[in-house]
Amino acid sequence: MRLLRALTIAVAALFLLSACSSDFEGNMDVKVQDFTNTNQNGEKVGLADLKGKVWLADFIFTNCTTVCPPMTRNMSEVQDLLNEEGVENYEIVSFSIDPSRDTPEALKQYISHYEADETNWQLLTGYTEEYIRTFAEESFQAVAVAEPNTDQFVHGTYFYLINQEGTVVKSYSGNGDVPYDEIVQDVKQLSKQ
Repeated sequence: MRLLRALTIAVAALFLLSACSSDFEGNMDVKVQDFTNTNQNGEKVGLADLKGKVWLADFIFTNCTTVCPPMTRNMSEVQDLLNEEGVENYEIVSFSIDPSRDTPEALKQYISHYEADETNWQLLTGYTEEYIRTFAEESFQAVAVAEPNTDQFVHGTYFYLINQEGTVVKSYSGNGDVPYDEIVQDVKQLSKQ
């Protein structure tokens, strides 16, 4: 009788734990529009290449004098934590919002300052400012516009989580108070689905 009772409790506990672990809560539901851009290695990367993977995205530019360096450092920290947790089959995609200056070579030089693992981090360019402004707005509900009379841009500082089907499901602060543990847990949960 004790064995049956212990087994029943163990099964109930396992059920509760598994129910909690799949309790992902997103705050967005926006389909990413199809794209094919050029990465820091001069290779074409598109939405089709990311199909079946969970990925994190942000918007940066190499000439940024304010939020981009800490955002990129923070994303590098997220990457380190995901790797430490043994998470596989994820990507990071940073879209440049200054494509006229951000050549593949400039992006390669930029990312070299952050001890990032480029095997799963794509920094993308090869489009117009108008294209990226519209793409950011329609696919991520994000702002990406040139700041008048300067060489700087106004843009969102969020990290975005995209599921295997190419839908943005969550956004996080990417500049201050980055929720590292939450991001890692969410990527792990979505990766198992």
